[in-house]
Amino acid sequence: MKEQLQKDFYNNIKNLSLSQKDIEIKKFCLDNFIDKGFPNKKEEDWKFSDLNQIIKNNIGELSFYNDQAYTNKVDTSVFVDGLEHNKIVFINGRIEKIDFGYEKKDQIEIIDQSETINEFENSNSLSDLNNAFTNKCFKILVKKSYQLAKPLIIYHTTNSKIWSKNINLRLNFELDKDSSLRLIDLFNDTSEKNFLNIFYNFELKENAVLKNYKVDKFENKNIKYSFNNIDQDKNSISETFILSSGSNFSKNEINCNLNGVYASAFVNGVFSLNNDKHHEIRSVINHLTENTKSYQLIKSVLDESSKAVYQGKIFVNSDAQKTDGYQLSKAILLNKESEFNAKPELEIYADDVKCSHGSASGSLSEDSIFYLMSRGLSYQQSRELLINGFLLDVVEKITDSEIKNLIKNMIGIKE
Repeated sequence: MKEQLQKDFYNNIKNLSLSQKDIEIKKFCLDNFIDKGFPNKKEEDWKFSDLNQIIKNNIGELSFYNDQAYTNKVDTSVFVDGLEHNKIVFINGRIEKIDFGYEKKDQIEIIDQSETINEFENSNSLSDLNNAFTNKCFKILVKKSYQLAKPLIIYHTTNSKIWSKNINLRLNFELDKDSSLRLIDLFNDTSEKNFLNIFYNFELKENAVLKNYKVDKFENKNIKYSFNNIDQDKNSISETFILSSGSNFSKNEINCNLNGVYASAFVNGVFSLNNDKHHEIRSVINHLTENTKSYQLIKSVLDESSKAVYQGKIFVNSDAQKTDGYQLSKAILLNKESEFNAKPELEIYADDVKCSHGSASGSLSEDSIFYLMSRGLSYQQSRELLINGFLLDVVEKITDSEIKNLIKNMIGIKE
């Protein structure tokens, strides 16, 4: 792998206009990745998921270079109907379209940060890989007191031109004081056997509000890793919702730093898996000052030989008195071959806090199915009704009614 990495790296940078210093930084990141390799079960944060083996078994030989000089045609058929929205379109890791047509042009600034290297707290070798191979990076700045009129959907698409490729991309977001952003990440792949490595950094100033919805719904044979770093100032709110369903393997990591008083973070997610899919959510909420709040709820419905993992941690430092932290995960296993692993953690260094965590898993209640069948429903209808009721609790946590209805339609939840 080392020889292939180095070959792809130098093929990549020769097509970029970089200073010698930038090349040296990227080379340093490459060497770090070569030294560490892909994460495996020896690392505590990856104890349930050996990415190295997952890539070998599902992709095999992986190429780390993509020719991003080629322009891809935007397929408008992938755009969400019935929801007016702004757009950023990635095709094969290349930004093909940025459209904020619904917004005031002077209230959003798009800044090229391609020469900026990101260092994230608690990140791993995949951040080094991302820094080494990311070609284009933009920062989206929402200016003071501006609230976007329409959601922003980031379309992550691939087409048949790539196969067995590693795609690295990153975006930075800054929400200035009193601003807000509704953001949907929507994955829609037509290619197979690729590894997507995505890094986002969010900076929320005082009173800023971020609502981020990550949707991996459509069936595909790709492997995805997403790392989201969120830094929050006073009175800011972040809401993250994850629908994890379509990919062969997917891992979403959220690292949230509540730096300002009265900052709040909410992480909610749904696993809906079948076949041999393996999906994971790992969240770390760092309560770093007093009077902060976090709430996490993850629910899983697992069929056939699927596997879901939830690792959730609440960290409370000694200055973070009056912390309110809650974390719960529940799973329904529809097949004896399915598997759910949970690792809830509390690390608390303050004494005036209210924190709790819990986890539970089991099968559908046959008594409940029998009761519904006695009221005229079929076995399949009874089963679906119970599953919908189980998942509805999480979906109802979505605070944006328009996006909540969109997610319900995607999952197939009927009330």
